[in-house]
Amino acid sequence: MTSHDRRGISFSSEVEFGGTSLYTSSWFVRIKRFLWSDWEAEQGIQMQRPGEVLTEPDEMQQGFTIYDDFHTIDWVKDLSRDRRRHRFLELHRRDTWRKKLGFLWDSGAAWICVSLVGLLCGCVSAFLDIGTGWMVDLKSGFCKDAFWFNQEQCCWMSNSSSFDDGDCEEWTTWAELLGATKETQTYYLQYLSYVLLGGFMASLAGFFVQTFAPYAGGGGIPELKTVLSGFIIRGLLGKWTLIIKLFGVMLAVASGLVLGKEAPLVHIACCIGNIVSRFFPKYCKNEAKKREILSAAAAAGVSVAFGAPIGGVLFSLEEVSYYFPPKTLWRTFFCAMVAAFVLSTINPFGNDHMIVFYVEYKTPWIIIEIFPFVFLGALGGIFAAAFIKANVFWCKLRKETALGKYPIVEVTSVALLTALLSFPNPFTRMETTKLITLLVRDCGKGHSTDLCDYYYIYDNRTTPYGIYQAGQGVTNASILLVLAFIVKLCMMMITVGMKIPAGLYIPSLAIGAIMGRLVGIGVEQIFYFFPILGEGLCSEHCIMPGLYGMVGAAAFLGGVTRMTVGLVVIMFEVTGGVRYILPLMLAVMTSKWVGDALCKNGIFEELIELNKYPFLDIKEEVEKLTVAADVRQPKDGETFTLLTQDGMTVGQLEKILMECTFNGFPIVVSEEGRHLFGFVLRRDLVLALDHAKRTKSDVDQTTLISFADMSFQDENHYNIIKMKKIVNMATITVTDVTPMETITDIFRKLGLRHLLVADKGTLLGIITKKDLLHHLKDH
Repeated sequence: MTSHDRRGISFSSEVEFGGTSLYTSSWFVRIKRFLWSDWEAEQGIQMQRPGEVLTEPDEMQQGFTIYDDFHTIDWVKDLSRDRRRHRFLELHRRDTWRKKLGFLWDSGAAWICVSLVGLLCGCVSAFLDIGTGWMVDLKSGFCKDAFWFNQEQCCWMSNSSSFDDGDCEEWTTWAELLGATKETQTYYLQYLSYVLLGGFMASLAGFFVQTFAPYAGGGGIPELKTVLSGFIIRGLLGKWTLIIKLFGVMLAVASGLVLGKEAPLVHIACCIGNIVSRFFPKYCKNEAKKREILSAAAAAGVSVAFGAPIGGVLFSLEEVSYYFPPKTLWRTFFCAMVAAFVLSTINPFGNDHMIVFYVEYKTPWIIIEIFPFVFLGALGGIFAAAFIKANVFWCKLRKETALGKYPIVEVTSVALLTALLSFPNPFTRMETTKLITLLVRDCGKGHSTDLCDYYYIYDNRTTPYGIYQAGQGVTNASILLVLAFIVKLCMMMITVGMKIPAGLYIPSLAIGAIMGRLVGIGVEQIFYFFPILGEGLCSEHCIMPGLYGMVGAAAFLGGVTRMTVGLVVIMFEVTGGVRYILPLMLAVMTSKWVGDALCKNGIFEELIELNKYPFLDIKEEVEKLTVAADVRQPKDGETFTLLTQDGMTVGQLEKILMECTFNGFPIVVSEEGRHLFGFVLRRDLVLALDHAKRTKSDVDQTTLISFADMSFQDENHYNIIKMKKIVNMATITVTDVTPMETITDIFRKLGLRHLLVADKGTLLGIITKKDLLHHLKDH
């Protein structure tokens, strides 16, 4: 029997210690439990299964552990238990043909599991892309003959000869439906429909999140980093979170809010990984092993979000994963590859690529452009640091004021304000991915947008290096881009963190692309008026403003997230050109250096700290001169709750469990000498006591408890509950003078929940992971 969180499904898998097992029951019962477990959890129902009896006390040690909500898993214990399980299967694989099949299934379960995760991620991503595109176009109108078609599909199926910027006879705008005939009437009716439909979609997404799955709000990356580091957050990766996140992010993106679907797609992929792993006992019964599947799922999410499978693997390794052994690397790569293959096969964008803003550059960059690339990196770091500080300030204001008590009102208000500011400017009105495509695409003859309004359109003059003077259209577009930059940056500051599915990758790329395109136009015009700068370096055409848009996008996103290698590889896969890796590396590294100088952490680490998640960053350096004595609890002279190996009664143990909320207790030989004997978890104690009361009829408050193999000589003490099998006698200890740097490394590399402090075998205190985090933060 397991406890459940009211907000969603238990992150720990449904388990039982005996009787009818979930994994040996019929498929009908299994599917029934799968479908209804979330609802039962939300109603606070304890699921009592037929024949559920704890048959032997050592099943708690040999089976698996159910962790409580907001607790840390025991990496050492879980991984050790998996190794023992695998050795047992290997030793007995030749006993019978069933055991041999069981061993083969266990050996291939990992590859089967990641294959299913990749397959489902690709399908879900395609559905998300198609659904989002339809909802975005729905704000402007609908297809009268096929309502389920978006604007592009509707106009392509039309036999009409008139086709101008997506407008065709088959596509009916809301202004046309309302009978508008004049241009002014059409503009204001379209403006009104854009604002009202945007506000409605956003409020609907906020309502779904608030009502059905609170963990579906936000991007989910800070929570995923915390979970993958070994923390339990029930409901974060459940079925309802998956469903609400999927449809909520469609509504949120279509509403016009300054957010993206890429980070939510990573969260959705991890939900898929968690759900699929339930059908594999190897993973559902072991939280440490389950995180290997979640790491692979995170890579698959990035793979389908950006069309970058290799970048997805590096993202998982660099940004979210905590435990990443070599075998997980291969499985993660395979999962990302399967997801990318499935998405490419479905082809939701109707082109040869997996993302909508894929670009190819054919003109090489020149050495003198290193300086503007570095300048772009510095700008990206400065604006990114400003965004992080402003967003954290707004999130704190939301938590500390009445603003956070009305999330749906906040979402609706921000959506209406965003729509009001966005519609007049074509660069803020268009879909973000289309804006990025426009900004990173290089100009050429035949391009009719204002960004490509150069004087070469009107004559065929020969100019140095193929660079032309900017026309009035470029000037007007630049002014609108400056306004779009201000609007998007300011609105993203207050949008990220709302109770709505919201990612920041695509908005960050868009803001950076605007910045880069403006710098690129400036550099291009400098070379036009001062051609001596390119003498001996330029060929026919050497300055591409579109490339600056791509570099600026990477610079700003790198400054916000502090990603380096993974981000460069993702952008490389997007551009498809090896020759542009160096400009991307220069901009990303400069952005990170400037960002680190102005703001210590990236946005995800800041949000983790704001939400007070127990995340111990493996990349953070410890610069403390303190020792274990400064951190351990209790301090000298304070009361220390201990258990003795023999002599305690059931009444004494129950009193300790009732008065103390600790998750575990040290066991000593005697209270006088405090010689360390072992450590026992609170949950194991509760289960062992419950088992003893149900299986023995003579257990009362005076019944003795023994944690050791001691035989009592007193004939009055024949009734003893032996609990040695739930005691961890291989505890890891440090001394009082152990430096905090060493202690932090022990917690990071071993994934410990606690560390005992002893001196020559005498117990002095304990250091928990939360104690360590508080100490690092306060000092």
